[in-house]
Amino acid sequence: MTHDSGRIPGIDPAAAPSGTGCAECTAGGGWWFHLRRCAECGHIGCCDSSPEQHASKHARTAGHPFLTSFEPGEGWFWNIETEQYYDGPPLSPPTAHPDSQPVPGPAGRVPADWQRQLN
Repeated sequence: MTHDSGRIPGIDPAAAPSGTGCAECTAGGGWWFHLRRCAECGHIGCCDSSPEQHASKHARTAGHPFLTSFEPGEGWFWNIETEQYYDGPPLSPPTAHPDSQPVPGPAGRVPADWQRQLN
């Protein structure tokens, strides 16, 4: 099987981010430590250090193996199936949450003992 234009299966550079925060935490009133972006569909989820680990759950459930950071200044790709870092193509902007958004976030929902709740 050949792949057109050198496209990496599991990475769609045209997929826009689903929002500026973890989709599930935002909907359910939760909070996150760092954010990850699905490189296939743009779903924004919380990292594996976050209490709910929504990014990895999405990747496994959806069969979308590549995650990338959604943190300012970071540009790596991680494959949850091979547990390896990869170089990948530029993705549709924005490539990170707004600089004004606190880490952890979102503002007003992070518990005082957040560090004790990390995985």
